[in-house]
Amino acid sequence: MNIARQARGTRSQRGGLAAEAAACAALVCDGWTILAQRLQTGAGESDIVADKDGLLALIEVKSRKTLSAAAYAVSPRQRARLIGAADALLAAHPEWGMAGVRFDVVVVDDAGAIRRIADAFRLEA
Repeated sequence: MNIARQARGTRSQRGGLAAEAAACAALVCDGWTILAQRLQTGAGESDIVADKDGLLALIEVKSRKTLSAAAYAVSPRQRARLIGAADALLAAHPEWGMAGVRFDVVVVDDAGAIRRIADAFRLEA
């Protein structure tokens, strides 16, 4: 791997971690309890798992130059990964999500603006 590519990867990782920290802070301010961060399951990873009054949210965090670019960055593969992670999480923690489960996306732009897209996608019937 060349040095420039490695440096971009390091900056990207730092930016992603900062975006996740900002997302967690915003969620806590909104009354959510953070249950896990960067939670790895056999089926995939969830950036943030949070609870509010029994509602479980699996949250994907995306950071890009603009909020709209960040929102469009959630791929079908990532949605499938979140759904798989939800299955594994609920099997391991059947007490979670008693009031429902949803998939949210938190987007962060380069200026630090944060937006949460609640119930960003659903399982296909």
